[in-house]
Amino acid sequence: MTIPALYALFAALFGLLVGSFLNVCICRLPKNESIVSPPSHCPLCSYQIRWYDNIPLLSYLLLRGKCRGCGAPISLQYPLVELLNGTLTLLLFLRFGPTLAFATLFLFCSALVVITFIDIEHQIIPDEISLSGIVIGFALSFFIRGHSWQNSLCGILLGGGSLLLVAYGYQRLTGKEGMGGGDIKLLAMMGAFLGWKAVPFIILASSLAGSIIGISIMLLQKKDSKLAIPFGPYLAFGAVLYIFYGRTLIRWYLGLSGFTQG
Repeated sequence: MTIPALYALFAALFGLLVGSFLNVCICRLPKNESIVSPPSHCPLCSYQIRWYDNIPLLSYLLLRGKCRGCGAPISLQYPLVELLNGTLTLLLFLRFGPTLAFATLFLFCSALVVITFIDIEHQIIPDEISLSGIVIGFALSFFIRGHSWQNSLCGILLGGGSLLLVAYGYQRLTGKEGMGGGDIKLLAMMGAFLGWKAVPFIILASSLAGSIIGISIMLLQKKDSKLAIPFGPYLAFGAVLYIFYGRTLIRWYLGLSGFTQG
């Protein structure tokens, strides 16, 4: 499908604008604050941010990363989230075009952006996102071509059930909790949106990425294996990787193994 450049530009700009809202969710959800009111403001001086100071990326550059009211530094998280969401939206639009699949995966990836940054800072995954995501992902499966409610339901059961078994087994063997319930609900949400075939890929990709990055961080910081590392961002990485390259990588692997995919 050939996508007009102007449409792709609008998609990227839309992703940037939504990214600005995602920053509100990232800051307020862990505090159980409303994401609707009060309007955006500086957390230090309570200066109410005007619309011209809230233009994605551009305002951060014009303000030189400082609050107009008190001059306090603005976290680099804000432009990073906007840029990340804008880039993901553009790539999804180029891949799927103006379709329901694009809208669904845009919603899914935006939720993953929020989850990733919250889990990194607070090591929690809000139920408001994961549980509602399971319901929304399952509901949308009735309308997306190439998807089905059976596929979505199996994805929910396999995603949530597989990590639940891992968590239960680890706790039985060590007597300690090794995986939070947030990760279990997150993988169930991923299964709802992407189907059951995505679940094994996401688990493998996230485990590999988590092992490589986690071990590297522990070596650099000289911490032992008790260092708590959130797993949500790695699951999000595995899900995004599956969306864009999952089927290609699976076919490649099966080809190396001498199997053919039915």
